[in-house]
Amino acid sequence: MINIISYQSGITMDILIKILIYITITFLTFLFMEFVAWFLHKYVMHGFGWYLHEDHHRSSKGKFEKNDIFGLFFALLSFFLILTGFLGGFDIRFPLGFGVMLYGLGYFLVHDTFFHRRIKIKYRPKSKYIKRVLHAHTVHHQKSKSHEGICFGFLYASKKYCIKD
Repeated sequence: MINIISYQSGITMDILIKILIYITITFLTFLFMEFVAWFLHKYVMHGFGWYLHEDHHRSSKGKFEKNDIFGLFFALLSFFLILTGFLGGFDIRFPLGFGVMLYGLGYFLVHDTFFHRRIKIKYRPKSKYIKRVLHAHTVHHQKSKSHEGICFGFLYASKKYCIKD
């Protein structure tokens, strides 16, 4: 069956394997980015980078915060990896950049859109998972300040933050 598919479509087994490897790399990069985000949030944003992150913990009337510099950095990193991976013949930088981009999209949707309502949409979470992540972030904003805090993840939250329905 696979020989018929590869013969008819021109896709070889080597290309299929490379696609599966790149999908795996993209997925693992996405997962790893939660650790990167947790680490940066705890030790940089609530550490020496507090001057950039502090406005995120206060109400602001503007559309942008100094804190957005962190997202911009990862957007540029993702763009650079995808572009250079593409120009390099779809080398490993391409799925790495795509994984970073997908994490950024998830962060934007869950954190900036669903929690902080930076884009006004009528959304009420139904998923227990999303409710848990949003509740953990609420607790983070209530109890965290410079050089201390809790709940530093963005797309993962411990089950102890489950909301009883």
